[in-house]
Amino acid sequence: MHLHPHSQMCTLNGQPNVLNVHETATDNNGKPKAYSALYALQLRAFVDAAEDVDVDPDTIEDLLEGLEDGDGEEEVQESDLDEDLDSDSLTLPAHEQHSAIEESGNLDDLEVETEVIERLKQEADEAWSKEDIRKMMHHLKERGMSSFVREYVITQNIPIVKLLFAFGISLCPELRNKQPQTMLYFLRVAMSKVLHLREKLPQYNTVADAVSLIQASKRVVVLTGAGISVSCGIPDFRSHNGLYATLKEQGTYDLDDPQQMFDIHYFRENPAVFYSFASQIYPSNFIPSPCHRFIKAIEDRGKLLRNYTQNIDTLETLTGITRVLQCHGSFATATCIQCRRRIPGTDIEKDIMEHRVPFCTVCMQAKREAEEVRQAAFKKKAKKRGRKEWEEGSDEEDEAIPVGVMKPDITFFGEKLADDFENALEDDRDKVDLLIVIGTSLKVSPVSEILSHLPHSVPQILINKTPVRHINPDIVLLGNADDIVQNLCEQLSWDLPPPVKKRLEAPSLARPAKRTSGEMMGKTEPIRVAKSHVWLFEGAEGGKWVRDIEEKFSEENLVSNSRAMQGRVPNEGPEVKKSRSG
Repeated sequence: MHLHPHSQMCTLNGQPNVLNVHETATDNNGKPKAYSALYALQLRAFVDAAEDVDVDPDTIEDLLEGLEDGDGEEEVQESDLDEDLDSDSLTLPAHEQHSAIEESGNLDDLEVETEVIERLKQEADEAWSKEDIRKMMHHLKERGMSSFVREYVITQNIPIVKLLFAFGISLCPELRNKQPQTMLYFLRVAMSKVLHLREKLPQYNTVADAVSLIQASKRVVVLTGAGISVSCGIPDFRSHNGLYATLKEQGTYDLDDPQQMFDIHYFRENPAVFYSFASQIYPSNFIPSPCHRFIKAIEDRGKLLRNYTQNIDTLETLTGITRVLQCHGSFATATCIQCRRRIPGTDIEKDIMEHRVPFCTVCMQAKREAEEVRQAAFKKKAKKRGRKEWEEGSDEEDEAIPVGVMKPDITFFGEKLADDFENALEDDRDKVDLLIVIGTSLKVSPVSEILSHLPHSVPQILINKTPVRHINPDIVLLGNADDIVQNLCEQLSWDLPPPVKKRLEAPSLARPAKRTSGEMMGKTEPIRVAKSHVWLFEGAEGGKWVRDIEEKFSEENLVSNSRAMQGRVPNEGPEVKKSRSG
């Protein structure tokens, strides 16, 4: 590699920049080769980040532009992007994801010219003071991505290249001239990393702390998933025996992926597949669980800011919860995919339960009227020409007028969430004082991002059967969610609201609102994992994650005890002093 001796600094996005590599660095064939290693590392990291940070196809296209650009297609070989495929950076826990971007900014490990390395380092070091970075990170953690972008990108008009220095990222020259939307994606990746690395609040660790938090809080956000409805007889989606696993095992439907069942494009092509099984998840004869009633109990005491539910079963509404946002829609209403007419969901209930595709009555009536007009025209022509009606037939007669299929107003893959979701989240983030997550693996965006959008200073409690590894809540209660919330209610001295009967016949023997002492007998008390913030209730499935937590806190306890012992100076009694003097 050769550097022109008199190359000057240039400006990108309004900021001092290193050498323009494409003009100053060439190999023996005249092809640009400088920074290919750094380019490959950063490009790979940003592409991988697309799994966690929403990105549109145009941004990906702009990001990859130049990889196969004529003579320069050898600049970054495909092997360069794949060489770290099995590296540790690609198998880190989710809360450590995107670290490859920071590592790729560690220029000491890259074999590039010393002069250029120093210029990059100097540029990054001079961009921000430690106090500047502290203020920026606090703003991001407490006020969220949107506020950060408004303040620093829009109001203060700070170039994204410079903002990235505050996150420990020094963009390579090849990535600094990308389109504005791509630059914003780089910033969103950096912000996402910080927001996902929420630091646990050390003062909250026990079940008693959870009870105290619920008692003291006045504006609780409850985020719920399929796990709160499993005990009602509604299958969840992603567990080892959930809906997707069952669909895959049965092989009844011609699906490349079980998730196609909820893909909007697949639905438009073949709605019969969805309606052949929709009755299995339709909320026709289910009774709300103790978890639903627990949320109702929170609302009854004036503590519920909002219940964000990912469920489509409407059991929150049946329970009587009013401050609920059904993030993924529900069966409560249905809309014609052609004319957009909306009707109550009960109007298509019979079709759902009998596995029929429901059609829009308005579109059907329009089709009948159009056919009557067409038939009348055929008869008139046939009579005028003295020919039989069947002789007047044409290909046009066989073309069916489209009839709209009714689709339940649940959000399919490929559909955007309603604006209500973003508006509610924006409104709630400055009011919430406690977050409780119940029965969800938090794997579906954008609902999974709620935790990272709320202020980091807001306490978080997780209630779930299994750990959620990519978040860092303050208190983790693992086990059967119904048992956990009933345990909390016992300690809160709360009576759960009674079960609500569905419009269909409900079981005659309803579970009492509050467990009796007889019910409590034989119930094991929760077990604390070492001296951690993790507690195991009946039904907990922690596996290796729990063992790792136990090992980590056990080691920390040993180190703490060892330091305490070393710091102790034993008091010498009179006999000790006497023996020494003797």
